[in-house]
Amino acid sequence: MTLAVTAGLLVAGAVYLFLQREMLRVILGFVLLGHAVNLALMAAGGTSRRAAPFGSPEDLSAVADPLPQAFVLTAIVIAFSITVFMLVLAVTGREDDTTDPAADGGRR
Repeated sequence: MTLAVTAGLLVAGAVYLFLQREMLRVILGFVLLGHAVNLALMAAGGTSRRAAPFGSPEDLSAVADPLPQAFVLTAIVIAFSITVFMLVLAVTGREDDTTDPAADGGRR
């Protein structure tokens, strides 16, 4: 239950930041959304029934499931690469980030 509430709060914060105009806030919202997805993936793995990572070979039901952990590690790498790409776009595309037709000389 705690993971679900925390993931919900992170998604709410991400949506709030997505609604802002500044690119840096959108990027921070994306980072929050990535953390919420990671928590949701870990919650999908069943945190209540998860035991120690090492179990006996006779009883495989007590061993932790490595699949949600692998998904989270993959999601961390993907979120990091997309965040770096968005930061590069924010730095290089700053001068043409306007919606005012008068500011760009009426080129639209």
